[in-house]
Amino acid sequence: MVSSGAGTRLAVLWSRFQEDLDAAVRQDPAAKSRLEMALASPGLHAIWSHRLSHRIWQQPGGQLPARLLSQLARAVTGVEIHPGAQIGRRFFIDHGMGVVIGETAEVGDDVMLYHGVTLGGRSMQKVKRHPTLGDNVTVGTGARLLGPVVVGDGAQVGANAVVVKDVPAHAVATGVPARVRFPGTGQDPEEALYAEPALWI
Repeated sequence: MVSSGAGTRLAVLWSRFQEDLDAAVRQDPAAKSRLEMALASPGLHAIWSHRLSHRIWQQPGGQLPARLLSQLARAVTGVEIHPGAQIGRRFFIDHGMGVVIGETAEVGDDVMLYHGVTLGGRSMQKVKRHPTLGDNVTVGTGARLLGPVVVGDGAQVGANAVVVKDVPAHAVATGVPARVRFPGTGQDPEEALYAEPALWI
């Protein structure tokens, strides 16, 4: 018989799984159905595995089993998320392959990463050494966010950008090293696309 506490934790975990599925369907224009996404999305499988491994990581004696589960998920999905990483609700990784999220990374709600993104560290010390992403952040293909940088709510990081400094809320960071700018009000999206393709991830 499942205790009420364990039942509550399972209910919360199941709710998070469903939210992630809904977010994946909403953010992937190629999705044909919830069933398709549930069965065939490696990014979704990776975050589901992380939800479970993170729970295990927090239990006494759970760190080794959590690491083993995260490594199994990495082998199956091509996505490596350390079980210590803190990831918010409705998280989605499009395509999945090659994403790396380090132990002390913190990711807010409604965040989307494309394939090849790294939330990596620049220190060998046992400190906060990975990025913090606010809510509603989008990170483009191949981008590298390194060190304990903070990316504010609603910010966008362009494809292949290398971010080593904080990115303010609602800003756009592109280039190597990334430079920050704020999109102009009333700017024609088509013109902006041709002017700076990386802006559009």
